[in-house]
Amino acid sequence: MIPAISVAAISFDAAAADDVESYKYDFGVGLGMSGYLGDANESSLFKHPGLAAALNMRYLFDSRWALRAQLGFSTISGNTSEFENVLPFGENYSFKSTVADLSVRGECNFFAFGIGETYKRLKRWSPFVSVGLGATLASSGGATHVAFSVPIGVGVRYKLSRRVNLSAEFTMTKVFADNVDGDTLSDLYLIKSSFLKNTDWYSGLTVGISYEFGPRCSTCNRLD
Repeated sequence: MIPAISVAAISFDAAAADDVESYKYDFGVGLGMSGYLGDANESSLFKHPGLAAALNMRYLFDSRWALRAQLGFSTISGNTSEFENVLPFGENYSFKSTVADLSVRGECNFFAFGIGETYKRLKRWSPFVSVGLGATLASSGGATHVAFSVPIGVGVRYKLSRRVNLSAEFTMTKVFADNVDGDTLSDLYLIKSSFLKNTDWYSGLTVGISYEFGPRCSTCNRLD
């Protein structure tokens, strides 16, 4: 009887230790390049690449779903002199903008993501998608504008260790305004835009690292 009890205790301890390694929060940083589509660039997304950086915090509901809050920074630019077509009156425009955004996004992993908890068939890597709502602040030519935005992202993440994750992500952000590229580029073709119809998008291709913390409580049924 004694050896049997000892084996059971060891098995229980191993399972409990395995469960403890499930975390509630994830803090990360990302760095890469930005792109722009709008009045001054109609087709080639990374024709004038800029810098993209982000800080993010996730609440991990489980191995597949998370809620992410993100603060991002980007630099974007464009030049209409590279167009094949000619603008009214033969005008040419260029701009440089600094963009900051704050967003909340839902994330879904294609696979159950993690290490340990073998009964859940966790994988150390997984593709993921994200979508959310946010606000974008763009500063160009001495003017600053704020507008609603919708970020949409796809990526892949890899669990380097129980707490540390690596990721690569591509995000396109739709801005519900037409002045991310400055006031002078709002209506180049003399056609007024609207809240739902405008031309300003910006993107980010980033690599990131994150750290999980806040162990979840492990519970079991006690038998007296």
